[in-house]
Amino acid sequence: MKSRTKEPLIISLIVIFLVMAGTVAARMLFSTPKITYITAPVARMDLEENVLATGILKAFKTVEVGAQVNGQLKTLHFELGDKVEKGQLLAEIDPVLPQNTLRDAEAQVENLKAQKRSKQALLKQYELDYQRQCEMNAKDAASRADLESAQAQEETTRYDISALDAQIKQAIIAVDTAKANLGYTQIHAPIDGTIISIDTEEGQTVVSSQTATTILTLATLDTMTVKAKISEADVTRVTLGLPTYFTLLGDSETRYYGTLRAIEPGPVSGVTTTTESSSSNSAIYYYGLFEVANPDNKFKVSMTAQVVIVLNQVKQALCIPTSAIVSKQMDGKATVRVLTGEQAETRTINTGISNNIQIQVLDGLSEGEKIIIGDSSELPETDSNKTPPRPGRR
Repeated sequence: MKSRTKEPLIISLIVIFLVMAGTVAARMLFSTPKITYITAPVARMDLEENVLATGILKAFKTVEVGAQVNGQLKTLHFELGDKVEKGQLLAEIDPVLPQNTLRDAEAQVENLKAQKRSKQALLKQYELDYQRQCEMNAKDAASRADLESAQAQEETTRYDISALDAQIKQAIIAVDTAKANLGYTQIHAPIDGTIISIDTEEGQTVVSSQTATTILTLATLDTMTVKAKISEADVTRVTLGLPTYFTLLGDSETRYYGTLRAIEPGPVSGVTTTTESSSSNSAIYYYGLFEVANPDNKFKVSMTAQVVIVLNQVKQALCIPTSAIVSKQMDGKATVRVLTGEQAETRTINTGISNNIQIQVLDGLSEGEKIIIGDSSELPETDSNKTPPRPGRR
């Protein structure tokens, strides 16, 4: 009797449980999942619009010191890394051959001068002979042929003296050249600088041809020139006088500042003509140049520099991430989504400069507002956010 009384109660409980389970399942299957927004605050920060480039450090001035005469390098007065002043004696080439050449040229001058003196003595004799023949001819005491012969001897001797004068001038030039070549055996520093390479050692024979043989290289290292490779896509945005800075590979935290001085008109070596550049798939670069002081010689020749050329900069600009931009127009207007409470609102704003990570907001947003940069609907589907399949027949 008691078991029959309990049966309706059990059946009722089962029905209630099934109804509740069905309701929960229906909500899970047919309800819209709540969207979770990923936001970033509108914040103030210093913003730079810039061009990035890889550069190399070069000496401000480099001079290859060479030899202009042949001979054996007799003495090097300095070593690699030594600092020298303009005019100091750097090296000496064996002077024996140039000295002999000078002596020979000087002897030639003396020989020609002696010949001239001899001709001048003859000229005086011929002048007297000619004068005597003229007097005798006036008295009909000499023949016409003797007179003409005396005149010819006098004139010929004068011409010989003129020719000797020209030869003496040539010989003096040869003496001056020999003196210059002898002077070239002593090689002096053309600038103040540091010896950064020695190409010829003591005892080597220097052979001077059309181009001077390099003995050593001097460089001015108190100031360094940075040569930054600017891509053709960026070079049209860059103008002279823009602020620049760079960091070194071994010290990425310290910035060294300068001002863009020049942009080389020709591309970096490797592309020579417009036709070649248009048909080539290789990138085109142009060197931008600026200087930086190097008082403690921290910078070395050929160091790599990570260069930044600042196009525009704003202090404490109102900024948002560029990923928050839904769409952007040419006039600087852009569309963003703003989270107000739990609702997403579309808003049009005016933008300024950008560094490709952050973009300046000129108006349309206030500091502290939350900008939507993504939501859960954009996330990849995982087991945790996957919508369960609807029940059906198998």
